[in-house]
This record gives sequence, C-alpha cells and structure tokens, in this order.
Amino acid sequence: MIYFDHAASSFPKPEAVGQAMLEAVNQYGANPGRGGHKLAERATQVIQEARAEISSFFGAPNGKHVWFYQNATMALNQAICGFPFSKGDHVVTTVFEHNSVLRPLNSVSDTKGIDVTYVQPDAEGKISIQAIAQAVKPKTKAIIISHASNVTGVIVDLRAISEVARKIGAVFIVDASQTAGTLPIDMERDGIDLLAFAGHKSMLGPQGTGVLISKDDYNLFPLIHGGTGSYSESSEQPTQWPDRYEAGTLNTPGIAGLLAGIREVKTLGIEQIYQHEQALLAQLLKGLENLQTINTFGTTDINDRLAVCSFRLDQVESHELAFILDEHYDIAVRAGLHCAPMTHHELETVETGLVRVSFGPYNTADEVQALLEALVEIEQAFLE
Repeated sequence: MIYFDHAASSFPKPEAVGQAMLEAVNQYGANPGRGGHKLAERATQVIQEARAEISSFFGAPNGKHVWFYQNATMALNQAICGFPFSKGDHVVTTVFEHNSVLRPLNSVSDTKGIDVTYVQPDAEGKISIQAIAQAVKPKTKAIIISHASNVTGVIVDLRAISEVARKIGAVFIVDASQTAGTLPIDMERDGIDLLAFAGHKSMLGPQGTGVLISKDDYNLFPLIHGGTGSYSESSEQPTQWPDRYEAGTLNTPGIAGLLAGIREVKTLGIEQIYQHEQALLAQLLKGLENLQTINTFGTTDINDRLAVCSFRLDQVESHELAFILDEHYDIAVRAGLHCAPMTHHELETVETGLVRVSFGPYNTADEVQALLEALVEIEQAFLE
C-alpha cells in the first residue's frame, strides 16, 4: 500500500522502533521507578534516556521537565485544563486548532468562566502576528497555538508569537503534533513555555505516546492522582517533577519505541526530512494543476506550510474519493473534517469535508506520481 496519512500517524515505523518495544516487553517488562531489582532499574534507565534525549532535542532545561502521556491530547489537557485560570481570564488561540485544543478550552470556558478569542487567518490563509497581537487583552493569561495546521499545513512563526506573549506576561503553549520531528523546535530559542506533541507522528514512535514539556513551573494542577513509586507515605500527589504529573505506570515499551524513533529522526536529519517532504509536496501541487475540477486549500507558498495538502474534486464526495483510492489503487489518504471543525468552517468545507494527503520521510516521488495518475483517472471517470 502507498501510505499518505502521516499527519494522523506515521507509517511504516523504523525497524528499530519495533525492536525496542519487543525488547522492553520480552527482556525487562518491569515497572520503571517501582522497585530496586535489575529489571525495574533497566526500565527506569530507558525512561531516563528518553527524557534526556527529548530534553536535548527540544531545548528543555533537563529531563525532569519532560512528562509522558498516552498521546498529545492528554498532554494538552494537562497544559490547558490543569492551568491555574481564574474567572474572567482570557486566552488567545486560532481557528486552525485541533479538537485536542478546542475541546479542553471549551471545557475550561464552561467550568472556570474564561474568555477565548479565536484568531482567523488572513487572505492568504496564514495566521498573522498582527492578528495575534490585536487579540490580546489585559487579562490574557495564555496564547495557545498549533505550530502547523493539520488541514492546510500552514506554519506559524513561534518566535514572533512568543514575543507577543512575553510582552504581556502570558504563557505560550504550543501544540507541535504536526511539526515535532519535521521542523526544528527549541523551547529556549523559540520562547515556548509549554510544548506538547505526539510521539506517533513525525517523531516516528508508536501510538500511545505523547509528551508535555514544561520550561518552568506554571503551577499546573495535576489532572491524574495516584501511584508514582515515590513519596508513597503522603496522601497528596508529590510536588517533585516529573512524578507530580505522571501518576500510574508509564508505557515503557511505547517510550522505548519513541526513543528509537527520535534517534532515527536524528540519523535521517530533520532538515533533510523537511526538504524531502517539501519536494514531494511541490510535485503533488504541480501535478494537481492538471485536474479540471480540483479545489485545493492552504497557502500557495510552500515555504509557509508543511507537506500536507487538502483538496476536493467537484464531482466526488470526499469520503467516496478516499474509498476509491483505498479499494482500487491501494492508496491510503484521510477524508473528513480531520478533528478540526473550526478550520473547516473557515474554509466552508464542513458539509463536504476534504481529502488530505500528508507525507513522511519514506514516501517517494514514484508514489506521488501514482496518486496523481489515479486522481486523473477518477476525475475522467466522473466527467464522462
């Protein structure tokens, strides 16, 4: 199969990822941080190695600032729902956010009475720094931004937005689920306070892994309370990091796989991955110009977007087109609203949905050409 759904989850995984997970299950399947025997110590060592690798990769202070979760959604819930908001506080975000940001914000708005401003894109489909700056209010406590849209691929300027946040004393929270492993991110350089990302997308790790990195102490309230393997005599959740934010047994096989995925990203080279995927995007966009009834979405400047392309054909419903590609051409794409309803409202595609193509480091130009030929055939069949 030709796989073009990397914005959802990368596939195939590097061979080392599966090997690391199998080794964790078969050779040291004990609880990390819970016991002094050799197997527990080995599991703990792998977790610590992963923390250190992630800390270095994203410019975090140290491994204690790296907290593991089941996915980016849980990490973002900890950052947003655990944030010490008070009634009347204000948050700036955008219409391009995933439901993993929108729904926690909606919940906090209902339960704590905060105010949320959703910044809209400009005429080119980009989120401007001016619009972010104009949206802030005296009680703006946080700016929450997806580094790149999972529908249009549009990228925001993290450093410029962090300057806006710094000037007003707001915390800058970034959802890097689409960019971690594809674009270089440094929390110190980019002014990021809280960084969340999924392990199973461009980080090339397995599903069931997500991370929240906290640059400083923002007095987050832990959403989950329970066993930490430390300070067990206390009836309260420990205050020490990372224990405070990691109640329960960690997913050691998944984290071992994520560690292997990060190392593969470093081996391939993040700049090389980006350039490879951008070349495939340029090839796709040029080829789509040959279709008569196609509508594509997102900025035309590929320097301001990831290798994500969403489109529709006038004659073919989006889910039907994805089904045809899957069943008749063995090509996997994603159709629908992509868990980003406000984006589709902005694009006026809520009723139709879109077909999304997204690339990974192992896709090839021949695979893109196969997709283009398939789309031409499908369009012609519906035009006849």
